Amino acid sequence: MDVSEIKEKFLPCEGQLWHEWCKINKELHHLKGNIEKEKGQKIHQLMELRQKQCDVSNSELMRLFTESLKGLPPNDREYFLKWTQILIDPLTTDYLSSILQSYDETWSEVLVLKKKHEKSAQLNEKQAELEHLSKKLQSATFGLEHFFREMGQIYEAHKSLKKPSLGQQADWTKYPELAADLMIKGHPMELMDGDAGHVPLIWISSLLKEVIKKLGDQKVFVLSVLGVQSSGKSTMLNAMFGLQFAVSAGRCTKGAYMQLVKLSEEIKKDFKFEYVLVVDTEGLRALELAGNATLHHDNELATFVVGLGNMTLINIFGENPAEMQDVLQIVVQAFMRMKKVKLSPSCMFVHQNVTDISATEKNMDRKTRLQEKLDKMAQLAAKEEVCEVECFSDVIAFDVQKDVKYFAQLWEGSPPMAPPNPGYSESVQELKAVILSKASQSNGILLSHFNAKIQDLWNALMNEHFVFSFRNTQEISVYRKLEVQYGNWTWALRSEMLNIESQLYSRIEKGQLDKVYLEKQMSKKYTEITKAIVAYFKDDKDKEILAQWRGQFELKIKEFHEELIRDLKRKLNEVIQQNNARKKLDNKKTEFENKLFQKSKELAHQLKCTDADEEELKTQFNTVWSHWVKELTSDVKPIENVNLEEDQFNVLQDLGVECSLINESKQSQKYKGLSEAGDYSHYITSKRSIGGFWKRTKTNVFPTQKQENIRLFINQVEQEGLETIKRKPVAIRGYSSTYLQELANHVKQKVTEFESQRKYTFKKEFTVDLSLYVFDKAESWLLQSHKTYKDNNNVFSYLDSKENEYYNIFRSFCKGSSSAIVFGEIMCKNLKVSAVEAVCNKTGVDIAGEMMCSFPAFSGNRLNLEKHVLASLAEKKNFNRFITYIQDPRKQVEAFIKEEVEKYMFATQNIKAQNVLNKNVEDITRLVSQALFEATDEVKNKKGDIEMWVEEFSSKLRPNLTLDTISCQDFSDINNFDFLKEEVEKGLKNIRREMNSLSLKKVNECRQKPEQILIDQLCNCCWERCPFCAAVCTNTLKDHSPDKHSVPFHRPPGVTGWHKRGTVDLFIDFCTTLVASDRRFYPEPDSEQSFPYKQYPTAGEKYASWSITADASKLAYWKWFICHFQKKLEDYYNLKFQGWGEIPQQWKHLSKEDAIESLNEMCSL
Repeated sequence: MDVSEIKEKFLPCEGQLWHEWCKINKELHHLKGNIEKEKGQKIHQLMELRQKQCDVSNSELMRLFTESLKGLPPNDREYFLKWTQILIDPLTTDYLSSILQSYDETWSEVLVLKKKHEKSAQLNEKQAELEHLSKKLQSATFGLEHFFREMGQIYEAHKSLKKPSLGQQADWTKYPELAADLMIKGHPMELMDGDAGHVPLIWISSLLKEVIKKLGDQKVFVLSVLGVQSSGKSTMLNAMFGLQFAVSAGRCTKGAYMQLVKLSEEIKKDFKFEYVLVVDTEGLRALELAGNATLHHDNELATFVVGLGNMTLINIFGENPAEMQDVLQIVVQAFMRMKKVKLSPSCMFVHQNVTDISATEKNMDRKTRLQEKLDKMAQLAAKEEVCEVECFSDVIAFDVQKDVKYFAQLWEGSPPMAPPNPGYSESVQELKAVILSKASQSNGILLSHFNAKIQDLWNALMNEHFVFSFRNTQEISVYRKLEVQYGNWTWALRSEMLNIESQLYSRIEKGQLDKVYLEKQMSKKYTEITKAIVAYFKDDKDKEILAQWRGQFELKIKEFHEELIRDLKRKLNEVIQQNNARKKLDNKKTEFENKLFQKSKELAHQLKCTDADEEELKTQFNTVWSHWVKELTSDVKPIENVNLEEDQFNVLQDLGVECSLINESKQSQKYKGLSEAGDYSHYITSKRSIGGFWKRTKTNVFPTQKQENIRLFINQVEQEGLETIKRKPVAIRGYSSTYLQELANHVKQKVTEFESQRKYTFKKEFTVDLSLYVFDKAESWLLQSHKTYKDNNNVFSYLDSKENEYYNIFRSFCKGSSSAIVFGEIMCKNLKVSAVEAVCNKTGVDIAGEMMCSFPAFSGNRLNLEKHVLASLAEKKNFNRFITYIQDPRKQVEAFIKEEVEKYMFATQNIKAQNVLNKNVEDITRLVSQALFEATDEVKNKKGDIEMWVEEFSSKLRPNLTLDTISCQDFSDINNFDFLKEEVEKGLKNIRREMNSLSLKKVNECRQKPEQILIDQLCNCCWERCPFCAAVCTNTLKDHSPDKHSVPFHRPPGVTGWHKRGTVDLFIDFCTTLVASDRRFYPEPDSEQSFPYKQYPTAGEKYASWSITADASKLAYWKWFICHFQKKLEDYYNLKFQGWGEIPQQWKHLSKEDAIESLNEMCSL
């Protein structure tokens, strides 16, 4: 029985079944045609192969081997492994030598035939023979690595099928632990299966997790080695670190192996890591891998090990320029790929088997030639990787004087009789010293990060375009944590600014302040936050990864701080402008108040009706009130109400729109849902070019992407229109119909611009509906702003609001009350209004802060919020809400925030929210009581008057409470301040009682509403959408350049109505699957040139600004959505899930729970 038969019989899992699995798994990344259907079939085939592996995994040989590993003490286990290897070697030695002899003879014949420069039948025959010998050579090797490979495949098969650990099968769960024990002891472990050309990710991940369990998450320095086959890489490593890489029995390294080397106690203090992890690889341009796959395999291997290493040793053997050039081109391209995905390993070149290594001049000449070759290779690789590079040092930090070492040959003479060369050992020691010197400057990498990097690099390599496909999981994880911190920092600044706003707004509104200096008031909190940022980037365990974003986030916080100050200044300046605009009215108000107070007092003294009942007093007062109002306002003209309906009609008529068209649109009211319409084709007239002219034609078929472009255009015009109208000083100067004229002209101009870039035009109805839509969106703001203007400037409204106040004054004087009692009542009325406002605003900010800290949806980053929005949509199963989310994600996110705040305040956390309100009531009443006591005491000591008392009392309430200015000239007779204090205290008890019964609804009506605060905080992020599926970017930063847009929740474009050209078949292929396929796409509906999905960034700026990494469409969420709402989606878009868009059978088994769970899985990746 030869070696290949032994392996096939006793190690069946790593043979044909595993090779077939690898082949199908690679095909998964090169799908064509009906992708989702094909993918489903291949995944089913993979599962079948795993099942077959499970069925044959009970080999007696493996059972004895693993039981020995488990049962033997550590020292005995070492002997067991060593003797097993010694006893296996003779099985392969004789068999290998005969194959190698035949291989060398055939290879020599092939070289002779190639020199003749003709493609003969004999050459083809010899090459086929060489290929056959190569396969025999592959199967001829047999060592301990094959036992561990079999363990890995048994483990992967059971793990993939989630087999329960029952009976004998329980053994497989212990395999990673057994391998981890050996790896810690210094045994090499296979990282990449050289025969299958594949990395067993599940096995490697579990193995490294077990190592971490046993050692802790230690830092390691990863040293990778690359070079030509049989160039002495493994021999050099074994000599340098005392390793055990296989070099005996004529066997070369296959694939890649990793081995842990613990630093000794003497040198450990000089390094920032505990271990060196050496990765040894098979040779580049390995002869046994002849054929077209050679270059691809070598590039794959080089990219993989260069990406893994903190440092890569490139081993060059001999001085053959052709061989050297091939190796250098592969290596340089690998380093260039690392540069493009922001990985930065270092490198050293080791030139072995060089004659006369001591000759300095020769070495200089060699280095110069090597530098020239590297620069040339860098330029060639730059063309292939599409980037600008002039020399090798543009790709990686490299010094040809320090980073190139020359080795003498290992033997003095020709083996096997030649003695070893002592110079070789010296060279190895020198190289080791240089490597350790460079390593001492490195931070190394955590084992958990190394584990993640293996997964990331291999997943990217499985796709054809490594740079587009690489996804640095560890970096993404660190960035997401940074986003959460950014949210905390911005919230700390925002909540401080909200408190400052509360303090200043009331004072400005009441005319007690006309200048603000926000920078000074914010400086303490801003300094605190900047220190926290510095500490985070300096002290976090992932500070090396974080360093790349430090400048960006410091700048973003600075910009955010400046934006907060700018926005609040604008808001407060508007109030100051309003105050300035109504100064004339304020002067009148003071005059009116003085006259009304005197008239009320005089009328009360005239009547002296202390015994009159309430009804009689009211009648007496009403009789004279209307007369007083008429007398005081005889020269005042009332402010008219706004008639927006009429103005809208007139503005559109002035633009030349027919009355019938306006009336029809107004009556149907279809314009109100313009941005959410499913179809815009009835608004469209196409243009056709005839002899240089455009001819209008009706169109019935209108692609979904064009529909989406129109929807985005509508939203853009609405947003710009609202921004324009909100810049108008309506609250200061009142409303004017010219504002609507400007809005209508803006809409018309935008429509014209949009049409000029398209092969179609809009009918007049579209411009009318869009104008009315924008008018409708601006209406509430215009009416509210005009109401503010009217309230601030309308004498009649002001006097109406004062009627009750002066009736109370009149009534008090009638009852014989003293000035102190009346003043106390006025003061308490003033206090009540200010206290309620302060309590409600403070409660609004506190509830928002509480939700930011403890409510799961709001206490993370933007991605976390998106996950909760999607989960909420799935729970409710409301199709219309889904459509709103698909077409206008921000609108649905804002609706979600409002809904959750309402639920929090009035249902789930009602008691907690009520407690916040009650605490603020307590704090305010305590503040008022304290201020009352201190002000009275101080005035008595200083023998002050009523004006001094009011000033002292007001100043002690600030900044938490601001009182209206009270005229004291009519109360100058008050001198008993203890009595006044008692009167105010009586009123304060009533105020406290009323505030204790305050409803949380009142908080929702205040200026600082919790929902609006949270919307401002959580929606201040990126809202760019994927050019394929329109999924929204989930970056927490609004402008996160140079980082690309990304989202884990990509979906089939059919969800947004995308369908195959010329058909009604909706797309169901995820863009994350398409970017790994061999399919092509048109970047625009009118495009004539198509692009490969694998090269999507080359299709234009909107595609290049996105990072879409292949994930084999794992997200079950949108699959469930399509199945659940299939009929409604088909009706909504008037398209079908058929043909290319036929829903795979596997999708139909997904439940709502599967959908929600898939969101959690995607967020945790």
